[in-house]
Formats: sequence, structure tokens, C-alpha cells
Amino acid sequence: QVQLVESGGGLVQAGGSLRLSCAASGRTFSNSPMGWFRQPPGKEREFVVAISGSGGLTSYADSVKGRFTISRDRAKNTVYLQMNGLKPEDTAVYSCAGTSTYSANYVPRRSESYTFWGQGTQVTVSS
Repeated sequence: QVQLVESGGGLVQAGGSLRLSCAASGRTFSNSPMGWFRQPPGKEREFVVAISGSGGLTSYADSVKGRFTISRDRAKNTVYLQMNGLKPEDTAVYSCAGTSTYSANYVPRRSESYTFWGQGTQVTVSS
């Protein structure tokens, strides 16, 4: 059974930082694109960032560009999201997702491109 488990969420003041982790099990994602999405309260889920299977390509939503950084440890089958300069509008449930494809240079931004999803972790940024 494939599982993606997020951790690292919490409550932080504006301007602070958090590092989210997404540990995968049941399947190797080392060559598969992975991404982070978030769902703010009362809003639709939105794309945050994606990383290619090789780790060499990334794609960020404009709202987080320059503040968030995605990385992956292929040996640990884990993806990370370093979030700096957090703003109240970053408050959301953050979920990681993995594709079922093996692609070195594909960075999907649409949720429909992902097959596997974590349960999410809450990030709350106070003003």
C-alpha cells in the first residue's frame, strides 16, 4: 500500500519559517515527479510547487516563488518543503502528492496529474 505522510506543520508567526516533510512508503518515488498543494480555509485546493523525477526541475506558484523551496532526498524517498517568510495568506492544509509516472523532466502543476496523496498537515500563520 502506497502511503505519503506529511509532517512539520504547525502554528507560526508571520515572517517565520517551517519545513514540511513528505515521507513515502510502499513505492519508490525517486524517479517520479512530486508536488505540494494546499487548501486554504473555505477555498479550493491550489498548486504550490512541483519537482521533477530527477530533482533538476522545479515549478513554483507565483505566490510562493522566492519564499518556498522544494527538495527531495531520493535515498530516503522523501520530499521537503522549506517555507520562509510565511504570511497569513499561506495558512492552509498542505498536502504532498506523487505521480505514477517515471519522468526526469516533468513538473506537473495540475492536481489531476497526481495519483497518490497524503492526508495533509495544517499550517497556520498568525499576523
